[in-house]
Amino acid sequence: MKSSTLRRIGILGTGSYVPEHILTNADLEKMVDTSDEWIRTRTGIRERRIAEPGTSTVSLAKKAAEKAMADAGVTAEEIDLVVVATCTQDTIAPSTACALQAILGIPAAGAFDLSAGCSGFVYATAVASQMLATGLYQKALVVGAEVLSRFVDWTDRNTCVLFGDGAGAVVLGEVATGGIGGIDLGSDGSGRGALGIFGGPFHGDLHPELADQKMFIRMNGKDVFKFAVKVIGESTGRALAKCGLTYDDVDLLIPHQANERIIQAAAKKISLPLERIFENLDRYGNTSSASIAIALDEAVHTGRIKSGDQVVLVGFGAGLTWASLCVEWRYRNENETDRIIGN
Repeated sequence: MKSSTLRRIGILGTGSYVPEHILTNADLEKMVDTSDEWIRTRTGIRERRIAEPGTSTVSLAKKAAEKAMADAGVTAEEIDLVVVATCTQDTIAPSTACALQAILGIPAAGAFDLSAGCSGFVYATAVASQMLATGLYQKALVVGAEVLSRFVDWTDRNTCVLFGDGAGAVVLGEVATGGIGGIDLGSDGSGRGALGIFGGPFHGDLHPELADQKMFIRMNGKDVFKFAVKVIGESTGRALAKCGLTYDDVDLLIPHQANERIIQAAAKKISLPLERIFENLDRYGNTSSASIAIALDEAVHTGRIKSGDQVVLVGFGAGLTWASLCVEWRYRNENETDRIIGN
């Protein structure tokens, strides 16, 4: 009989991938009634990556996953759980995770997709970490991957300027010290009509008027803004409290990369200096489930995270959902300069 003691689980490696094609604000000026100044001042976004037509979500997930596995020093044979967070899966069924498991040659692993909008990667990491903590699985591959450009209405200037494509991944496993601590997951389904991909047969009970329209990302920006600013502070506060920590202990907060104004307003509300918040949305825009994973990988490989740092991930998105997770960072190789790009 296995011990009832929970194992300590941490992040063993990270990886990310974004498509090569860059769509700038200047490009968007030629497509819709907008301007670089209008986009930058309202969102903080300067450019985003867009996948070529026909690109699959699993192909982006594969490239990010391979980098994370190499970073962790883990082979496909060692992975026994695959979780993919996405809202742009290639097929309704089977799951993207099953496709990824097959493509990577991971043998007979548990595999499933998780849909929690832009909170998805933190949700998936939290769920997988707890499955590992019990000893049910040994090592997990968790990926956030999106091809949002499939569902962007390129005639809607309020939404088409926001979104990009990409994927990020982590490998989770047992660690001797540090690792994942406080977790906070939640939702408010009464706000489910404020943000999502609606249209055709997938219009939900709140949008019957969209039954004859194409599936596009649709959003009530004001409602989402107020929700996000509120839950970033509330959710991270609860996750930190579960670790016995406060905002004074946070070395780096990595929020969902949705909008610079949201991040700044939330930072002010919790009195966290902006220099302790990681942002890269100016170059990638909102990549939904992939955004925090991409930002985490970039923070690791540019030296923003040191061994022993208290790192907090926080997401908010369609559902409406929210998710926070605290990690006391430990490098597989304590010489963290080995993990910085170029070394």
